[in-house]
Amino acid sequence: MVSVATDFISVGGNRHPGAADWDTQSGVLAYGADNNVALWKPEDKSNRGVFSLLVGHEDKVSAVRFLTFPETGTRLLLTGSVDRTIRIWKPNSSDGYYCACTLIGHTGTINAIAVGNGSNIVASGGADGTARIWRLDIAEDTISAQCLQTISMKPRFFPLALALLPLDLEDPKRPMLLSVGGTTNHVHIYATQNTAQDVEFVWGAKLSGHEAWIRSLAFKENTVGTQKDFILASASQDKYIRLWRIHRGEVAPIESKDEDEMVLGGDTPTLSNKAYIFNASGSTYSVTFEALLLGHEDWIYTANWNPNAEKTQLLSASADNSLTIWEPDPTTGVWVTTDRMGEISSQKGSTSATGSTGGFWIGLWSPDGKQVVSLARTGSWRAWYYDEESDFWQQKLGVTGHVRSVNDIQWEARGAYLLSTSSDQTSRLYAEWLRDGSSSWHEFSRPQIHGYDLNCLDTLGPARFVSGADEKLLRVFNEPKQIAQLLEKLCDITPSTNDELPETANIPVLGLSNKAAGEDVTIADNEMANRGKNESEAAPPIALPMHQPPLEDYLARHTLWPEHEKLYGHGYEISAVAVSHDRSLIATACKASSIDHAVIRLYDTRDWHEIKPSLTAHSLTITSLCFSETDNYLLSVGRDRQFAVFKRDEADPLKFTTLTSNPKAHSRMILGAAWAPIPEPLVFATAGRDKSVKLWQMKSDTFECVSTISLKSAVTSLSFCSSKRTDILYLAAGEETGQISIHEVSIPNSETRELATLDKAISPSKAITQLAWRPDSASAVKASVGNGDLRTKTLATASEDSSVRIYRLADLPT
Repeated sequence: MVSVATDFISVGGNRHPGAADWDTQSGVLAYGADNNVALWKPEDKSNRGVFSLLVGHEDKVSAVRFLTFPETGTRLLLTGSVDRTIRIWKPNSSDGYYCACTLIGHTGTINAIAVGNGSNIVASGGADGTARIWRLDIAEDTISAQCLQTISMKPRFFPLALALLPLDLEDPKRPMLLSVGGTTNHVHIYATQNTAQDVEFVWGAKLSGHEAWIRSLAFKENTVGTQKDFILASASQDKYIRLWRIHRGEVAPIESKDEDEMVLGGDTPTLSNKAYIFNASGSTYSVTFEALLLGHEDWIYTANWNPNAEKTQLLSASADNSLTIWEPDPTTGVWVTTDRMGEISSQKGSTSATGSTGGFWIGLWSPDGKQVVSLARTGSWRAWYYDEESDFWQQKLGVTGHVRSVNDIQWEARGAYLLSTSSDQTSRLYAEWLRDGSSSWHEFSRPQIHGYDLNCLDTLGPARFVSGADEKLLRVFNEPKQIAQLLEKLCDITPSTNDELPETANIPVLGLSNKAAGEDVTIADNEMANRGKNESEAAPPIALPMHQPPLEDYLARHTLWPEHEKLYGHGYEISAVAVSHDRSLIATACKASSIDHAVIRLYDTRDWHEIKPSLTAHSLTITSLCFSETDNYLLSVGRDRQFAVFKRDEADPLKFTTLTSNPKAHSRMILGAAWAPIPEPLVFATAGRDKSVKLWQMKSDTFECVSTISLKSAVTSLSFCSSKRTDILYLAAGEETGQISIHEVSIPNSETRELATLDKAISPSKAITQLAWRPDSASAVKASVGNGDLRTKTLATASEDSSVRIYRLADLPT
């Protein structure tokens, strides 16, 4: 029985302020990752990163909250999505969760979910302009939910932030407050009333003062002596945070001594001491303005209180690329900034290798209040911990990942590291950090940060790769010396000769070409011809810390690979690229709707010239290209349902001629292809939208279908792997639904049998774009957990759900 374990998951977070929460009991941080929910333990010493993805939602996850059920103490995870549903996840016996219940009712995107401590009442806000109140119940491990109330926002606005507050859990009436903010300048307060119904929230007050949309709301209990009241923090796109104090009973408003003191520019008073009076379950409460927190220079997305009850601290995350911790001065009571993490104003810029991260969307406290994390626009999580000795917040490793469809992955020729490329316009390098008998996978470099969606890539040896994008050309990159040294020290990857490698790379402001440090970039490229002097000057090289994988700050700016060459010729977006095993040829294709553009262009890697004429066989977009094990044959498949095989000329190795083609290879378009990694007999597989995998074997000068594997949905990717036996191969097939299956192929009769189908819980939730077995080379075996056991294989997958995953398959038959 083949066993499958997930070694690594890389996926970025959704840019939504409510799409993450940190559980105070288990230490699990859950965040929305495309239409999945990623689970990560930031305090885990092993630096494992994301250990599970919860699959279930059909669209992007936009709200995440943990809840402790009051009677049983059961921890539940609530997630809301653009698919208009709320899912309730319950812990299972392992370290994961399963979906126990789905709440249906909203007719728009779920923007926010609020839970009350010690209460089974939950509130949700949606883009349908309503807030809904739900009551959860658990009976014999079965979770049920009832919608108690639907509150329409009047005047109509979309709720973007909600906060629930049980005012007194010991009171049999259990009074509660609900604060609602969103696409309005006001914070609305709703309170429960004594009615015949179970729970009913009635509008109580409208808190005025903000000058833009409200993005975050958070309650905190504040006890001074015997007096207990509450503080509500509201964060807004007007760059300010307002604190409101909620008292039991009426409070006389404090008269302003000087009206001029209450004006912040303009004629309208921004600060007001007005007391807002409302009733909750028969008791009178009042809300007064407490403080205005100034300091951020851009929209504020989240504000969260320190869960440590002994500390009155507020953490805010802003689009100005900073996390700020606020607390009242112990002497004066004035709220001041005590710590600021992130970036300073002078470093702000575009979201590129020369600019900033594009703002922080989420800021969260750890359960003990000694760590904080933030999600940046790049989808990566940064983490800081408080060092008591130095009285300073030190940055530590977070998690990184793509935020849009991952379109291609390739192992380095020796299997030393994995490259990925994505529609989020970045290419990334992942490797295994080896230390003290343990290991973990991390992103070690971001070789390409681009202005176009990246579609495909392939390696050109141990220190070079080529990528194709929507910009209609291909770019070749060389590994910089710093990255080679980092990989050698932390991953035991032997580098190429250091003398041949460039030191590091910079990217000109607004440019697309990564330049080697020290290269003249002022007029060298026509992209820079009309720039001013200051814009064209590259930043000085930055030395990378060599004791751990790079932090996001370095990845986003200082791990680029310098560009070596551009390959022109195609008229449309690049759709496929393949490099021959001897690294002498590059074959490429582009999107096409006619014979004129559905050609294969070949490039000689010795001088990068295009080999004419182009190879023709297809009439529509070529979806996949691959060279045979000996490089004597080139296979192409396309949307026109046919495959074509080109043979290399023995006398002229740069010349290919059409050997054969099959215009009716599949009944629908062909999406993937792979050669068997054996010189004889010649066998390749094709994958089609007709839900089948076909194996083709060479007989005379043509290829015949010798076996067909029928699967449940369109097959989008294939990858072959050799085994210990020369007559057995393994074939991995990825489907449009995210399903991955492993098949055994017997040579030469091409008989197949299914060995394993990956459990849906550990499989991607969208189409598989690429599968890649890790080569069984010396460096790969040395770095692998399998320690050279050829019954253990490593399979990497890329998916449209933004994830890159590495699986370890053990107990394969030999």
